[in-house]
Amino acid sequence: MHARPKLPATPTARPGAQARPRRRRRATVLLGLALLAPGSAGAATLDTGDTAWVLVATALVLFMTIPGLALFYGGLVRSKNVLSILMQCLALTAAMSLAWLAGGYSLAFADGSAWIGDFSARFFLRGITPDTLQGPIPELLFFAFQMTFAVITPALIIGAFTDRMRFSAMLLFSTLWLFAVYTPICHMTWGGGAFPGLEPGSVFDFAGGIVVHITAGVAALVACIVIGPREGYPRTPMPPHNLTMTFTGTAMLWVGWYGFNAGSALGANGGAAMALVVTHLSASAATLTWMAIEWVRFGKPSALGAATGAIAGLAAVTPASGYIGPVGGVAIGVVACSVCYVAATWLKHRFGYDDSLDVFGVHGVGGFVGTLLAAVFAASVFGGSEGDLAIGEQLGIQLAASAMTVVYTLVATFVLLKLIDATVGLRVSAAEESMGLDLFQHGESGYNL
Repeated sequence: MHARPKLPATPTARPGAQARPRRRRRATVLLGLALLAPGSAGAATLDTGDTAWVLVATALVLFMTIPGLALFYGGLVRSKNVLSILMQCLALTAAMSLAWLAGGYSLAFADGSAWIGDFSARFFLRGITPDTLQGPIPELLFFAFQMTFAVITPALIIGAFTDRMRFSAMLLFSTLWLFAVYTPICHMTWGGGAFPGLEPGSVFDFAGGIVVHITAGVAALVACIVIGPREGYPRTPMPPHNLTMTFTGTAMLWVGWYGFNAGSALGANGGAAMALVVTHLSASAATLTWMAIEWVRFGKPSALGAATGAIAGLAAVTPASGYIGPVGGVAIGVVACSVCYVAATWLKHRFGYDDSLDVFGVHGVGGFVGTLLAAVFAASVFGGSEGDLAIGEQLGIQLAASAMTVVYTLVATFVLLKLIDATVGLRVSAAEESMGLDLFQHGESGYNL
């Protein structure tokens, strides 16, 4: 997604260009091609068109969490926990925004080591004024756009442990996780750092396959295992209480994803348009794929399956959206959705972990598959923008970065959860879980019948 914050003065340069001259220059869809050092307002010119589009995209990505993800998750839980999941999404939006201001942004995008930034710049937006530019847009807007990604990533994780985690533990875990996991992975992928053994800027992750979906998916898997399954799982049926709400959230997420992926071009240009097109095509192909699988297996397609397929296609195309063409978008939607279906059904039941809302099966697996397939469909032979891309070499880079992200996220998340469990406690009691988190945690009920 985002390239290094400090780049050569030539606006067409990109990270790794000198070390990898055989590649055709990427189009201006890449975030950060024109990004300059903070405070360099005089070296760049404000582009009002680009600024207007990123303003809209920022609103769209925030719209994905509240109300999109909140409604999507809210409909999937039991009625006694619907307010709890809505409250978690709202509270995380506020808490992660302030955490991003208080150091998250600086650790992700300021200079520092190869694996994380520091507090020398951008801390509490120090020295950044309305006139400070980040390429063609105000840096304040760049901060806000990045903030919406930092908001939705921890919010995705909560779907794995719905119905059973303390609200206070959730807030503490999410805040610590943002600093311990999200910011270093963001810095190594987009913020000027580098994964060990890889060149800066060599990883294809246009809008968050690694930074958002793999980190959230792996953290979700660890969390649901450490916390344990819901009382009665898998013996007691726990169907979604309101699929109408879930459908509404799905539609909001689909529309918001235009800002997520097309907004990641940081400009109103053809690259943003292509990212939007392939995002839509991948979601469309994935929706029909999940429907087809259910139709063949069970004789009828379900609304829940179609919604899940759509999200799988959106998650999977995210890392590749700035590099691929329409063929790649359709192919990633079909392939990734098929793998996600297996992960969300057979794999989960085979190993017995209670990933309540299939965060790992959809986001973790979908993000991983999409990150690998970006190395294939970015090549011009498949309509991608990367010309004579050495697919095998790039595939190795994608696999290495993804694997390092998986291992680091797994270890860091496990440590955080164990520390929180030893201090404030992770899980509510069996009696409190039976009552429902709405009444126990918030003293309210989602439905007064």
